[in-house]
Amino acid sequence: MGKLILFLVILVVLAGLGLVAYAYVGPILGADFSAPQQEIRVPVTLTPTDGN
Repeated sequence: MGKLILFLVILVVLAGLGLVAYAYVGPILGADFSAPQQEIRVPVTLTPTDGN
């Protein structure tokens, strides 16, 4: 049972390192991580309240 937990811990650590490495190397390989930028305008109607 201990070997299984050790294997899973090592697997999680390697997956985390792989994700960090992909974040650094991804843009070099052509991956685009930037969010699409688009202006969105939504009309808002404000109604006065009586303060309660």
